Order: sequence, then C-alpha cells, then structure tokens
Amino acid sequence: MQGAVQIPAATAGRQVWLRVGTLIDGSGSAGSGSAGPGATPLRNAHVVYSKAGILYAGADTPPADLVKNGHTATAPDAELPDYTLLPGLIDAHTHIFLEGGELDLDKRAAFLKQSPEELLELARARLEKIVGIGVTAMRDCGDKDGVGLALSRLCSSPDRPLMPYIDSPGAAIHHRGRYGSFMAEPLESFRTAAECVAVRVNAGADRIKLIPSGIINFKQGAVTTAPQMTTEEVGAIVAAAKSHNRQTIAHGSGDEGIERAIEGGVDSIEHGFFLRDDQLAKMRDRQVAWAPTFSPVQKQVDHADRLGWDAQVVRNLRKILDRHAATLVKAHAMGVQIIAGSDAGSCGVAHGLGFFEELESMERAGLSPAAIVHSATGASARRLAFKEKFGEIKPGYLSRFILTRHSPLETVANLRKQRFIIFDDQVFATGETPDISGL
Repeated sequence: MQGAVQIPAATAGRQVWLRVGTLIDGSGSAGSGSAGPGATPLRNAHVVYSKAGILYAGADTPPADLVKNGHTATAPDAELPDYTLLPGLIDAHTHIFLEGGELDLDKRAAFLKQSPEELLELARARLEKIVGIGVTAMRDCGDKDGVGLALSRLCSSPDRPLMPYIDSPGAAIHHRGRYGSFMAEPLESFRTAAECVAVRVNAGADRIKLIPSGIINFKQGAVTTAPQMTTEEVGAIVAAAKSHNRQTIAHGSGDEGIERAIEGGVDSIEHGFFLRDDQLAKMRDRQVAWAPTFSPVQKQVDHADRLGWDAQVVRNLRKILDRHAATLVKAHAMGVQIIAGSDAGSCGVAHGLGFFEELESMERAGLSPAAIVHSATGASARRLAFKEKFGEIKPGYLSRFILTRHSPLETVANLRKQRFIIFDDQVFATGETPDISGL
C-alpha cells in the first residue's frame, strides 16, 4: 500500500522530517472567498515534527538543530513530491454515545435501552477506528448518560488511550416533553437557568448545549412545532455559560427557533435548516458559527425505502437539501463562519465515514474543496477554542495530520482514498475500505 513510501514514527527524542509537494496548513480563510493568510497552499514544503508536536513548517530547509535524530540529518526522512499534507479532520458535531451506521429503527431504539456503562464501553471501542480514518478531533454534542463527559475526562487523563480529542457538554438542555429527551435533561429540573448550567459545569461540561427549537417534520417538509425556548430563556442560559467561560451550542431548525437562538447570543447554530438571509448576516456580524449537518437528512433520502418514506416525503427532503445547499453557498460568500459537522450517531451517519459524506455534500452544494477542508480543520479549531492545539500545521501544534497522494483540493472525495494518518507517535496506513463495524 502507498507504494514504497515509509513514514517513520516520531518519538520524544526522534524528529521526523518530511518534504511534501503541497502543504495545506489550516490557516486559510473560510469566509468570503478573499485570500487570507495561508489561503494558498504552500508548494514544496518542509515539515518537522516529534511525538510532542510540530517543530517547523515552511518552504525553507529547516534549521539543522531541529532535525537531529542522534546524528546530523542532511536530508528528509521522506521526499514526497506527489503528496499533500493537511491537518487531521475535526468533526464539529457528533454524538459519540450512538452507533450511527445502524439503520434499523428497532435496533436503534433497543441500543438506547442499554446502561450508561454499556454505552460507554461501546463508545470506547470506536475511538481508535475513528483516528485511523483521519478524524482526529470531535466536538460531542450531548448525551444524558455521561458517555461524552467520561470520554472528555479520559482524553485529558494520563491514561489516555489512542483516541481523538473529544470534548462534551454532557446532557443538553431542553424543556420537559419536548424534542431531545434521548440526549437532554429538562430545564424544569432546576430553579434557574444559572443553576442548570452550573450543575453541568460542575459535572465537567466543556460547553453548554441547548435545544431552542424542534426538528423537521419530514412529511410536511417543514418545522411544524413552535420553538421550545423563548429568546429570554436562551439568553439566560448563554449568560450563565459565559459566566463559567463556556461556549454554547444551539440545536436550531426553523427560522423562528433559529432567530431566538441568535438573539439569545449563542456561539454556534447546529443544523440551521430554513435559515433566512437576514439571519446569515446577523451570524456573520456576531461571529455565530454554523454547522450545517447535511448528512442526517441526506441519509433519509438515500435510504427512503428502508425507512418507510413515500415519494412525496422524498420530494420534501430533496427540496430541503436543495435550499440548504443554496444557503450554505450564500453563507460562505457572506463570510459566515462555517464549521463542518456530520451529526455522526444520527440514523445512518457512521462516525468517521459519515464525516467524509458530510464534506462531499458540502462540495455538491457548491463550496470549493479548499473552503471545505478549512471548515473541517483550522476554522473549527480557532472558532471552537479547543483545549489542545491542533487543526493547523505550524510550530507548537500537535502532530496530527493526514498525508495523501490524492489531493483534497481537487475534490474532498479524495480524502477517502489511501492515506497516512499521523497521530503523535502513531502512523496508520489507511485504505479506502476501513473496518466500520460499530461506528
């Protein structure tokens, strides 16, 4: 596989020096399309890294003191003129406690009846596979059984196994009897929004997830229920989260629910189906990020027969996706901060591979591969302010990246093809058909 190319493993005392044909450093602008710092890939670039992190990235030959491996290195460990190096991928919307690839609705319902301990064990079994696919960081978006919180703690512990970076909000916040009970706990369980947020922070929440709106009624092709939170309720949750230095994640579909989330001051809108143009302008001006999550709706189209949808529902779904695609292109042109997230764990959306499908949906919508790659690397890393430094190829950042002969700047579908994943001191040679069981 990968021809005769050999990538040595880095260690604390052994640096690796690569020279690649193309370096996508993750610092490019994903905004209006105007060139920003790092927006143009660097050709014939050198990268030097160790187990601890990246030491050098640039066009010039690296300083000699950075490439000593017990002796003076005079040439790169690998000359790779046909390869592209880019940061490891960040899936900004996942539900790690769920097995996404399962389509059988009865099996999915039975899965959720397992104990928190069983759900955690199954989630842990996914972690190394996800890294091997090339997703090196995940923003979990909520579960009420503590799986995401347990994995977030594991991620920052001395006993961390091979796993993506994970942070989690723990249980999302919703209103009792409204959408979200499988991943949320109700606001009514607390005297105030401040108390509700404080309990989550004390449990270890890295962020605060709230559910101001309902979901799409596929039969009607619209969000047919009223928002479940007022603007004032959203604002109170956001204020409480800010007092604890936590960002807020808002599930939002339907323009009325989205409006309340934006006016309440959230940091990111998830899904965002039926966004209006004026709302995009507000998001741009207020630095509200958007994770469009095409994949769950696309899966309903792809597997309509199995999921029991008739021709009218499929037409509704296609119209929703077409409108969503047009909104994405408009949002990018306007300068909205777009962060790629798959909603992995949703019906049919497998962890890791579902993220490739999400990126391909964004490309079909009309975004350039360069903008999409940025939305899945540097844009997420900067906007979401993760605790670890990744998402860019520059000194001081972790050694977590993808190396491929198949340029993602031609099409993001090339990310599926044979590639190397470098993750600290690990090197994976990954084919096009990885093991996806349990994802």
